[in-house]
Amino acid sequence: MSDTDPEYDVDFRAHPDQYEIGRGEQGVFKVEPYKSELLPLWSYKNEEAARESAEAIYERYERYREDDDFPGMDMARKYLQMGYTRAMRYAKYPGGTKYDSGEEREPQRWADPEKRDAALVFERYWERVREDQVFLEGNGAHRER
Repeated sequence: MSDTDPEYDVDFRAHPDQYEIGRGEQGVFKVEPYKSELLPLWSYKNEEAARESAEAIYERYERYREDDDFPGMDMARKYLQMGYTRAMRYAKYPGGTKYDSGEEREPQRWADPEKRDAALVFERYWERVREDQVFLEGNGAHRER
């Protein structure tokens, strides 16, 4: 937990009511204990690494789902989303560098086809979570709190 960011000095499993869904991948490197559980599983080096990573993260998602742990489910969703977005950035931009001297570079099709394949693996798992009825219901219920 961080001394510099008190809003994240919380065990969100013990205090799920304090978890805020946020936008996109927000909190992915700060929300504990999920960061410590999911980050070591996350890799998008190539398609094989992405497959192993996405499967492991999805397995965690299913455990969180069984435990009725919505913050964990949402954090797993964020790691799958981040696998897609980060790998796709490398797929489109040489070295993953989207900006050069403050200007957005023109994306290439495909600067790194291997990263594109990795991104597509994550996208399939991310989609499964986004379409899961239990996730959708949990998301709605959590937002109402």
